[in-house]
Amino acid sequence: MLMIDKLSSKPVYEQIIDEIEKNILLGIYPPESVLPSLRELSVTLSINPNTIQKSYTELTRRGIIKPSPGSGCYVSPNAKEMIRQNALQKLELIRTITEELQLAGISKEEILATVSAVYVHNDK
Repeated sequence: MLMIDKLSSKPVYEQIIDEIEKNILLGIYPPESVLPSLRELSVTLSINPNTIQKSYTELTRRGIIKPSPGSGCYVSPNAKEMIRQNALQKLELIRTITEELQLAGISKEEILATVSAVYVHNDK
C-alpha cells in the first residue's frame, strides 16, 4: 500500500514515485511484477488518475517500470539497480550541503550524528 500525505509540501506525484521505488527496494514489488493499475490506485488513494499517470510516466522515463499496452506496467528486471544509480547521484548533493554546513560552523560530529541517527532509525 502506498502512503500519500496530501498535506505534504511535496507534490503527490513525487510521493507516488518515492513510494513505488521504496516498495521495489523492499521487495514488495519484485522484478517483473505488475504494478496496480491507474484506476485501482486512483480509487484506493482518492487521487486523480492523471496524477498517477504522471508518476508512472516518470518511472518509465527512469527505466524503473515498463509499460505493456493492454496489460499494465511492470517492474523492470533491473529496477533496484536503476534506483540505486539515481540515489548515488545524490552523493554530490550531500557533498555540497556538507560544505555549506562546514562553512556555517556545523561540526563534523554534528553532521555525522545526524546521518547516524537516520541509519539507526531506518535499521529497525
